[in-house]
Amino acid sequence: MRIVSGKLKRLRFQPPKGFPSRPTTDFAKEGLFNVLENQYDIDQLEVLDLFAGTGNISFEFASRDAVKVVAVDRNFKCANFIQSFAEKHELDNLLTQKSDVFKFIEQHAGSYDLIFADPPFKVDFYDELISSVLESNLLSENGIFILEHEKRRSFEEHPNFDVARKYGNVVFSFFSKK
Repeated sequence: MRIVSGKLKRLRFQPPKGFPSRPTTDFAKEGLFNVLENQYDIDQLEVLDLFAGTGNISFEFASRDAVKVVAVDRNFKCANFIQSFAEKHELDNLLTQKSDVFKFIEQHAGSYDLIFADPPFKVDFYDELISSVLESNLLSENGIFILEHEKRRSFEEHPNFDVARKYGNVVFSFFSKK
C-alpha cells in the first residue's frame, strides 16, 4: 500500500502480518481521490473514516491536509496501527477512536463534511449503516457519505443515492441528505 498524494506522497506502508482487515486497493483509492479532488477542497474537509481498518483512506486524507480526520475501528490492532502511524509521520490532523461503529454513530456529537465507510464485504448491515449515518447529525448539511462495497451490491434504489463509481471489484456509492 502507498500514499498517493500530499505530504506523504509515495510513502509505502504495510500493516503487521495477520492484520484483520482488507485494504482498499491503490487503484480504487486513486480513482476515488481523483473524483474527490475534482469536487472538493480536501484541505477544507472534516472527515470521518468508519471501519478504518489499515488506515489507508484516513492516511490519504490526512496526507492531503484535511482539516481533521477521525478513524474509527473496533479492532485493537487496527486502532493501534493507525495511531502509531499517525504519530510516527506527524499527522496531527488524524485522530483514532477504538469503538464499535454503530455505538460511535449513536454517541458522537461532532459533524463531518465527508463520511467514508468500508465495512467488511460479507456483512448484512449495509442498509442499517446507511440509515444510521444519514439519520444522525454526523453528516453536515451539505456533506457526502461514501460507502465502499463489492460490485455485486447496488444501492441505486436508495432515496439518498447520488452516484456510484466502479474500480475493478470495488464500488464507491455516494449518498447525501435530501
